[in-house]
Amino acid sequence: MRHSFRGRLFCSFLVMSLVPLLVCSAMLLQIFRLRMTSAARQEMTSQLDTISHTLDTAFRSFAQTAELLQGNSVVAQALTGSGEEDTLVYQQLFEAAGQAMGQARFDLYDLEGRWRYSTDLQGKDLPTGWGALYGAQSAREGLIYRTCEDSADMGMPLLQGAALLYDNTEKPAGYLVVSLYYSHFYQLLEGMYGSQNDLVLLSRYWRPVYSVQPSLAGELAGRLRGRLLSAQGLPETADGFFHGIAWNEASGLYLILQRPQIFTQETMRLLYTVSLACAVVCVAISVLISLKLSRQMFRPIDRLHRGIGEVVQNNLDVFVSLEGDDELAELAQHFNGMVAALKRNQEQLVNNQRELNQAQLRMLQAQLNPHFLCNTLDTMKWISKINQVPQVALMSTNLADILRFCISPEEFAPLSREAEILERYVEIQRIRMSGGFTYTMDLPAVLEDCLIPKMILQPLVENAILHGLEGRTDGAVRVAAREEGGLLRITVADNGPGFSPEWMEGRRFREGSGRHLGLYNVDTILTKYYGRNCGLFLSSEGGAVVTAVLPVRREGEALC
Repeated sequence: MRHSFRGRLFCSFLVMSLVPLLVCSAMLLQIFRLRMTSAARQEMTSQLDTISHTLDTAFRSFAQTAELLQGNSVVAQALTGSGEEDTLVYQQLFEAAGQAMGQARFDLYDLEGRWRYSTDLQGKDLPTGWGALYGAQSAREGLIYRTCEDSADMGMPLLQGAALLYDNTEKPAGYLVVSLYYSHFYQLLEGMYGSQNDLVLLSRYWRPVYSVQPSLAGELAGRLRGRLLSAQGLPETADGFFHGIAWNEASGLYLILQRPQIFTQETMRLLYTVSLACAVVCVAISVLISLKLSRQMFRPIDRLHRGIGEVVQNNLDVFVSLEGDDELAELAQHFNGMVAALKRNQEQLVNNQRELNQAQLRMLQAQLNPHFLCNTLDTMKWISKINQVPQVALMSTNLADILRFCISPEEFAPLSREAEILERYVEIQRIRMSGGFTYTMDLPAVLEDCLIPKMILQPLVENAILHGLEGRTDGAVRVAAREEGGLLRITVADNGPGFSPEWMEGRRFREGSGRHLGLYNVDTILTKYYGRNCGLFLSSEGGAVVTAVLPVRREGEALC
């Protein structure tokens, strides 16, 4: 991957297309599951509220029946054995129960627990020492409810409430017992909790009271008691079901609603399987599209890569052709232009190398001629001595020394050596001009080892002799060297007419006619070596004065 741009490009396309898709799919699946779960819980809460409201209404009607019978003289006299007619007692009982008769059974008992009257056809006596009647005695006000021992027995009341009745003098006269059987609960709560849900009513002691499935009531009651004893609560989800719990204060019952989970393990497994299958299909589609896109985008890059490889192999005839006007096409155009320029530069370099070789050959050939000339001058010197012509011998010797100095490979020479060669040249000019001028050299010993470009003083002295001393019999040339502020100043002065005004612009030498080609060459050499601050500077002080300015440099020091 690190060595393949196409591989990284393919993986980037694949990741960018798959990661958002898979993340969004997982998020949508979880959001859908949580939304459905939240909706189910809200529905359970609403159903529990409805059931609790129904029980509140029913038990308020039971309490209202007890209040209507409380202090009723007809009922009190009948229960105490005063001889009231049974028809009148039943009339009072039915009027007090009203619509609540369809929701529970109402029975009247005397103080000994004998059954006397009922909204049903038959009844049985109840003990006063325990059970519902005993609870009414202990409370002495309102209905006190007790649950049955076995909620699975359909013939027994699931819940009984008893209230102690008083006569007009507030003396106990008997008991009112409200009994709710399985059929009453079923009729009262039917259709309020859905066909798929299960409702379980538990007492305050977590004993089963009512359930459509009696076994479920016992199971939930046992599980709930176990969790409460271990300081835990009823789980919201367990064994594939949602559980909701509510407390009904009027009846003193716990309402537990059990609802099947929407997303069971099988449902979630199916959803995950479908999601995985969709993910596999998406992966296959993403791989195909990523391959196509990466190939399409990598093709121009591959062409450029191959073109660069050809250039590395020194094949400069390569040409990369890319269609379009995008950045890659522009890059290909620049690459082709670069290769064309590189080819031209290479051809130019070959031509320059060829010319350099030819120049080196010409230089070697040119070096042969001065050697031959030096040998010829030595021969002339000895012939002149043999024939006693000392001037010719001196000129030949001096000229041979000058030529040998000129063709030496060194670019720089000590100032003392330059002054020695300059003496040779001046001797030749004295012979030529029959001693028509004087020459002086002022060279301090401390500056003799300063290095200067060779043969820069001879053109200056030659210019002074040829142009400054022309037509004069008392000509004088003076050469002086001094150091000022780290700069070496070499002055060549004559007593001639000096420079014309057009040569004095800025008191700096400037190129003029061919007559002063030597001065121009010396100035060019100095500026090339040392920069624009160095070179030749002109003045006219009793004649022409040319000053060469260059840094002081000795053997082993770097060039400025």
